[in-house]
Amino acid sequence: MATKASIAPLPAAFDLDCGTLIVGAGACGLVAALAAREAGQEVLVIEADTVPRGSTALSAGLIPAAGSRAQAEAGIADDPALFAADIQAKAKGENDPALVDLLARNAAPTIDWLAERHGLPFSVVTDFDYPGHSRRRMHGLPTRSGAELIDALRAACEAEGIDIVCGRRARVLYHEGRAVRGLGVVTGDGGMETIGCDRLILACNGFGGNRDLVARHMPAIADALWFGHDANRGEAVTWGAALGADLAHLGAYQGHGNVAHPHGILITWAVITEGGVQVNRAGERFWNEAQGYSEAARAVLAQPGGEAFAIFDARIAAVARQFEDFKRAEAAGAVRRADTVAELAADLGLPGDTLAHSLAAIPNGGTDRFGRRFGPVRLAPPYCGVRVTGALFHTQGGLRVNDLGQVLHADGTAFANLYAGGGAACGVSGRGDSGYLSGNGLLAAVVLGRICGRAGLPG
Repeated sequence: MATKASIAPLPAAFDLDCGTLIVGAGACGLVAALAAREAGQEVLVIEADTVPRGSTALSAGLIPAAGSRAQAEAGIADDPALFAADIQAKAKGENDPALVDLLARNAAPTIDWLAERHGLPFSVVTDFDYPGHSRRRMHGLPTRSGAELIDALRAACEAEGIDIVCGRRARVLYHEGRAVRGLGVVTGDGGMETIGCDRLILACNGFGGNRDLVARHMPAIADALWFGHDANRGEAVTWGAALGADLAHLGAYQGHGNVAHPHGILITWAVITEGGVQVNRAGERFWNEAQGYSEAARAVLAQPGGEAFAIFDARIAAVARQFEDFKRAEAAGAVRRADTVAELAADLGLPGDTLAHSLAAIPNGGTDRFGRRFGPVRLAPPYCGVRVTGALFHTQGGLRVNDLGQVLHADGTAFANLYAGGGAACGVSGRGDSGYLSGNGLLAAVVLGRICGRAGLPG
C-alpha cells in the first residue's frame, strides 16, 4: 500500500465510481460540492479527518469581496477593479493578472450566492481596516470565526444531500495519460479503497504540514510554529509534479506574527491596525507593523527568543472582542491588562522605562521612524499586552489553473478533468510572504471552489 502521494496506471477495477470526486472538505471543497450539485452533478467529497474542519476552522473565516450586497447595505462603494488593484499592489505585481481578475470579479457573486442560496448570514467588518485593502470588504459570519464558516458550509451540504465521507486520505492518483480516472484512498482501518471518477477536484489545500517541502521551498519560515492543519501535506503538488503540471510560486505563504504564545491562539491584527504596536523583549519597537500580519511572522521570529509583545489598550480590545479567538485568548489569560505602563511591563517581564519610552514616541497623527502613520487617538489606560510569536498559516503556491479551474500542464494546455482550488492551486500572494493580502486564502478557496464546481463534466 502506498504510504506517500503517488500516481499510478489504472487498477483492474474500482471499488466504486462517482461523477465528481472532491478531495478535501474545507471551504474550497464544500463550496465546490455545493456548486457541482447545483449544476446537476453526482458528487462525492472525501476528507482525511474524522470531521470536516481543516485550515478553514483555524482561520478568522473572513472573505474579501468587492461589490457584494452586504457592502451595498453597509453603504460601502467598491468594485472588482479596485479590489484587483489592491491585490496586485500588495504583491508588487508578481501575480498572474488573469487570475487576479478572475478572483476579484467572482468574489462578490460567490458571497451573494452563499448568502441567498444557502443562507449564510454574511456581513462586512466595518469598524476597522485591514492592511492593503482600500475599502472595507472583509465578509464574515456573526462570530467572525472559521469554525462557524466550515460548520455552516457543512450544514448546507447536508441540506443538499451531498455525501461527505470522512476518514479517507487520498494517496494514489490513477490516470491514463493526462486523463485522471480516480483515486486510491486509505480507510480508517488502514486498508486501501479505490474510487473511480469522471472528474477530480483537488481541494486539499497546500503543503504547510509537510516540513520537508516547507524547508525546500520556504526555508526562512521552516522553523516557525505551524499554525495550519497537519493534514495539509502537499498531495496536490506531488501529484501535479508527477503528471507534468505547471507549478508556480511555491515559495509563497501566509505567515502571522500575532499568535499568543505559548497559548497558540490567534490574536486579531485589529489590535495593531487600531493603533497598537509590537515590541521585543527589550521593550523596543522593531518594525513598521502597518505592512501586514503575514510579513510580521518573519519580523517577530527575528527578535530575541523568536517572540514579541502586542501592546494596545482597552478601547482596542473592545473592537477585537468581536472575534471569537480574541475572547478565547482573554479567557485563557493570554491578554494581560494593567492600569499603568509600568504595571503592564512588570506583568509581561519587560523593562518598564523602555516600554514607556517606546509608547511615548508614537506620534499623534504623524509618521514614525519606521514609516508607519498613526491616527490621532493615542493609547490610553488601561493598557493590554499579549506575548506573541510568528507562525506559518498556509502555503500560497501550487498548481496553475485556467479560468475554469482546470489544472494546466507545463506546456500550457489544460488537463480536461483535473481541477484545483484553494491552497492546492497557485494563489494571488506573489512569490513570498509580503504579497499576502488579508483574506487571500479564503478568497481563492471559495471563488475557485465555486468555479471548479460549476465547470461541469467535460464534453
